[in-house]
Amino acid sequence: MPLFLDRHDVPGANAVQIADAHKLDLELQDKYHVRYVTYWYDDRNGAVFCLAEGPDRDALSAVHREAHGLVADNLIEVGEGPINAFLGERPNFAPGEPYVAPGVRVILFTDICDSTSQTALLGDEGFMAVLRTHDQLVRSALEQHAGREVKHTGDGIMASFTSVASALDTAIAVQQALRTRDGGDDQQLRVRIGISVGEPVTDHDDLFGTTVQLSARLCSVAAPGGIAVSNAVRELCAGKHFEFHAPTDHELKGFAEPVPVYEVRF
Repeated sequence: MPLFLDRHDVPGANAVQIADAHKLDLELQDKYHVRYVTYWYDDRNGAVFCLAEGPDRDALSAVHREAHGLVADNLIEVGEGPINAFLGERPNFAPGEPYVAPGVRVILFTDICDSTSQTALLGDEGFMAVLRTHDQLVRSALEQHAGREVKHTGDGIMASFTSVASALDTAIAVQQALRTRDGGDDQQLRVRIGISVGEPVTDHDDLFGTTVQLSARLCSVAAPGGIAVSNAVRELCAGKHFEFHAPTDHELKGFAEPVPVYEVRF
């Protein structure tokens, strides 16, 4: 059956109330041929995300409506691979057991600068050697800092994190490794990195739609060898060991207003 992810705005709710509502869903789910897999309750943002299998959206909504009346504010169909890549290991808890888990995820993009001209200069085989070096460095940093590779973009990697600090540590580790990397001018490898943060369901009816788009746009305007982040990322790093240059406003494709972009000092 299809897999769905929904989002509920529940300001003022607590973990016990959410656990009780989830237990009611489980008691009613067979009536509508639905299976609730798990949920994430983000108490900081007053949001609940439910992951469930079912024949269609109407069946999932019917369970929520009859069980407790908390119908989802947003409901999308997702694939098993993408949801695991974005959200990571699913919470494991007994039905009715209160618990809290953040729903926010951090998205990081890398992009090899001038990949087209490098391919023309080095040839396919030469550029593939550069790409393999990039992939090895990024994947090693992801493993060290609890990041998850979502997909390879051809000349970069898209990754997901539960921690802003882990995402920044990964980005800095990659850029520092590239700075100390041996290689001649014909093998020069410079990478841009962009990082944004957001919730898994957006008003655009797409998993991480706006967050992914912003992260990709930040990557495109980052300086070669640099790390560009959104204001939300900078704010969530308050009190941590990271430093940022003064922001510059950028006109980013898909965003109506200029976006303040912060470059990370490292």
